[in-house]
Amino acid sequence: MKCIILIGYMCAGKTTVGKALAKELGRTFYDLDWYVEERFHKKVPQIFAEEGEARFRDLERRMLHEVAEFENIVLSCGGGTPCHFDNMDYMNSVAETYYLKATPETLIQHIAISRGERPLLKGKSPEELREFVSTQLAEREPYYEKAQHIVDINVLDSFDKIKDIVSLIKQETEAANA
Repeated sequence: MKCIILIGYMCAGKTTVGKALAKELGRTFYDLDWYVEERFHKKVPQIFAEEGEARFRDLERRMLHEVAEFENIVLSCGGGTPCHFDNMDYMNSVAETYYLKATPETLIQHIAISRGERPLLKGKSPEELREFVSTQLAEREPYYEKAQHIVDINVLDSFDKIKDIVSLIKQETEAANA
């Protein structure tokens, strides 16, 4: 069975939806950043700081090719993963891909409540954050929109809504594999 890959901007809900979807489908959940960290025994921000973005993107691409070959998994990718090399074309060739789409406003709300450290966002004022997210999302959207399925997650504000999104993805995946 093809793997399912979730893409989208940081804090779109890829991990939250991915874990719930994997549980619902009886699959194993993987987060690509976590996988890179486990394999190289370093946190992603540390790899960025010590080895640079180019090295990180190369490791990320290699690990994407490794993990996407696993069967019966749900994989959540980092926000930049689809935007480098031929990653998006590769993901579409080996998996059912879902873009969790949100407005900059929704993403900023999610960022405000997220617990993870986001080096790219550190020290930004609310206005600078809005400008940064809006600009980067506009740059990345052409890659994200290559996904086979686009799911609006602007409504992802409760556990019931998460269940609704999981149900929708489950139905689309079953239809695609029928």
